[in-house]
Amino acid sequence: MRYSKHFLNKLEDLIAETDYILRYERGNFNSGWCVLKDTKVIIVNKFFATDGKINCLIEIIKTVAIDQSVLSDKNQQLYLELAQTKLEL
Repeated sequence: MRYSKHFLNKLEDLIAETDYILRYERGNFNSGWCVLKDTKVIIVNKFFATDGKINCLIEIIKTVAIDQSVLSDKNQQLYLELAQTKLEL
């Protein structure tokens, strides 16, 4: 996987097809992101570099329960690839 703006857009599209709302906000988050489960909002620190945002989104996608049946074929394939990927920090 290449960490680029294009790949970040793919991750954002995948999350957009779920019940979660993605927001980039300023904050003092321990790991750079937080999930408000009651309202299904994902908040990522907007001051992170592109690779930091990508790592956060991948970690979130692996953590939250995503219904694959609502995803398009392209995003289902991306989701399955991400599920098998280990993050290199």
